[in-house]
Amino acid sequence: MVIANVGDSRAVLGTTSDDGSIAAIQLTVDFKPNLLQEKARILQCKGRVHCHEDEPGVHRVWLPDREAPGLAMSRAFGDYCVKDYGVISAPEVTQRRITARDQFVILATDGVSDKFLLSIISYLCALLHHLMDVENWWQVWDVVSNGEAVQIVADTPEREKAAKRLVQCAVRAWRRKRRGYAVDDCSAICLFLHHSPPS
Repeated sequence: MVIANVGDSRAVLGTTSDDGSIAAIQLTVDFKPNLLQEKARILQCKGRVHCHEDEPGVHRVWLPDREAPGLAMSRAFGDYCVKDYGVISAPEVTQRRITARDQFVILATDGVSDKFLLSIISYLCALLHHLMDVENWWQVWDVVSNGEAVQIVADTPEREKAAKRLVQCAVRAWRRKRRGYAVDDCSAICLFLHHSPPS
């Protein structure tokens, strides 16, 4: 499997461990502007990285002379106003050999609300006979750990309902942990690597 990652998207593998339990392996890096290498590049290009007073802990990229655009990632497609200030679109490319123990991959991207894109993804899922499951969700990675997400998907008996169940759990967690915060729409895909669960 080859993964090219840009932005704060994440891919997490659900794999069977030696004791038979399901384990989570994060396959990608969330490219946040406070990562040392990312921040160094942005600062070298005269961009700024800091948290806004309304969102402590959320590092954003700002133009040198004003509080804009406040991009919460260090790599992105688009966002041209900060391309000269260290935000790049070069992906990190990684490879992993799929084994019989590897069960599924969860992909999540923060901030995608394009209904056309979601309909295309849904159509592709139907073509793959429910081997993939797509669902809108709300910043799942902010409130659900990799391990929790993998366990939710693994414990869902009907694969076509896995993403929906994950979303429901994440929304409940969001309401419990982040009361009063606005959330962006996101998309998620659960890609199952085998036709049926191993027996």
